[in-house]
Amino acid sequence: MGYTAVHPVWGRLDVSLNDLGCGRAWGEIHRVTGLRLACPECGGRVFARASRHGVRHFYHQVRPPDCELANESPEHHFLKLELAMAARAAGWRAELEVSSETGNWRADVLVFDDRGRPFMALEAQLSPMTPAEARMRTDRYARDGVAVCWAALQDRPWSRAVPTLRVTAPAGGDKPWTVRHGLARYTWAPRTLKAKATWEHITCPLGDALAWILQGTVRVHTAVNGTVWWTAPAYEEQALERARMEAEAEAAGQETAAQRRREQTEAAERRRLAAGQRALDRQADREERQAELQRLAGFFQHTGFDPTTWDTFTQLVRSASGKTIVYGEQSPRYGNGLLVHARTRETDGGYTLAAVVCPDPHALTRWPQNLDILVPDHTWLARIRTAASIPLRVAVLEPRTGRSTFARIHPAPGPAADRPG
Repeated sequence: MGYTAVHPVWGRLDVSLNDLGCGRAWGEIHRVTGLRLACPECGGRVFARASRHGVRHFYHQVRPPDCELANESPEHHFLKLELAMAARAAGWRAELEVSSETGNWRADVLVFDDRGRPFMALEAQLSPMTPAEARMRTDRYARDGVAVCWAALQDRPWSRAVPTLRVTAPAGGDKPWTVRHGLARYTWAPRTLKAKATWEHITCPLGDALAWILQGTVRVHTAVNGTVWWTAPAYEEQALERARMEAEAEAAGQETAAQRRREQTEAAERRRLAAGQRALDRQADREERQAELQRLAGFFQHTGFDPTTWDTFTQLVRSASGKTIVYGEQSPRYGNGLLVHARTRETDGGYTLAAVVCPDPHALTRWPQNLDILVPDHTWLARIRTAASIPLRVAVLEPRTGRSTFARIHPAPGPAADRPG
């Protein structure tokens, strides 16, 4: 059954309108003998009648199996009538079962603007279809400049792909049809990133929802995951503001992470360079030490000093003196011993002669009283003690044990020793 028919003279009839859409009365077509009316869908003969609830409609004398108007369900029939009545109540011209001029679509309800141009189709969709089919049919309308609002009684996969209102019929009485899903608001308070933000679908009368849609108070919104619903521009702005804040926070986080990576890379590069420099320094120290040992080869050979203990001996010298030291040359003046020059640490003063390492004990007869003698073991100390003819200061720095002892040697009793003169 349908709401429209074609009269051979009056043209298109719409029984949902008091004047049938052509200035005629219901009584002129209801139970009129010999009147021939045709179905706009299949061209078959139809008759006007009213249901026991008083709903006027047309029915086929013989129901054709391939006519959609003849075979639509009662739920579909009543829903599309409700869509038309709601659009009219909102102040819009709405016609039922209108086909395009090319016949590539037929709207359950077609709404016209104030200049008589169709701008929105209201589709009651209760039969199954795929999301791809829903998008294809929506695009077909869009090519003719007509938007679509779909209406369904149940949640269907296609209802998330196109702008859809999921509605519920009233339980009885004069209560309105209700929108349960498809019209959403954005909840976000306070407007900070710490506050939870969510889209929540609202419940309202179908008439209110269609009035907002037709007036442009709400519009189609497509979520990031592709789900489509109706919402107000203000809610879209809030969602965009939130998205901008999240993007800025993400960008700041990425910049912080990038800066951290740059700092880590720079620190790693500094460590690498420092390690390389330390390796170069160690190599330089080894080369310098090797050169120093080669320079002192004659001293080691002359005194019998073990070269392998020289580094430890040097550390003991520095520890005992508390000063910065450098080794000079062997000095015949001081018994071919090795000269030790020292200066106070953290000063720019020059070096002064502070000690002599392993001088020939027989060359100590005219030894300066303030010049220390440094030896590596007590064997050397005994040799110096035996040969001493004047008071001497001797430091025994034992590299093999790490011990340091200091001795003041006085000459053995006997003839007066010569004094430095």
